[in-house]
Amino acid sequence: MAEENQNNSAANGAQGNQPQVQFSLQRIYVKDLSFESPKAPAVFQSQWNPQVNLDLNTRHNQLQDGIFEVVLSLSATVTNGDNNETTFIAEVQQAGIFAISGLDEAAMRHTLGAFCPNILFPYAREAIDNLVLRGSFPPLMLSPVNFDALFAQAEQRRQAEEQANA
Repeated sequence: MAEENQNNSAANGAQGNQPQVQFSLQRIYVKDLSFESPKAPAVFQSQWNPQVNLDLNTRHNQLQDGIFEVVLSLSATVTNGDNNETTFIAEVQQAGIFAISGLDEAAMRHTLGAFCPNILFPYAREAIDNLVLRGSFPPLMLSPVNFDALFAQAEQRRQAEEQANA
């Protein structure tokens, strides 16, 4: 038992030399929200055969030391039928303020580029569905997004650009 306590103390001492990772969500909020249905009310007279185009983007900025704003932008453009005329556009910028410290540069990029947007996505998806329902259309029920895979692709592009510039 005494030996176990010594091992735990030694392990805690070794960890004490490393900066402790801290992550907390400070606030989630809607930064921008819009809905447009340029063909209403005529669109309600046609048969519903939607084609959905979803654009997704993230950005972040540092508000102060260890405090970051992350913004997830979703834009859903829906056309109906074969004529490709826009039925509606629903857009949201879902934002969050996160306190993050103790991460190296690569881990911080991953946290801001994948982990935080993953937290924001359900809120953005709900906001889009709410807008669409208020426009008198069926909800979109957006599928989950793999932000880790998107981040990995973005990192590969960034590294390729750095190598091309070097």
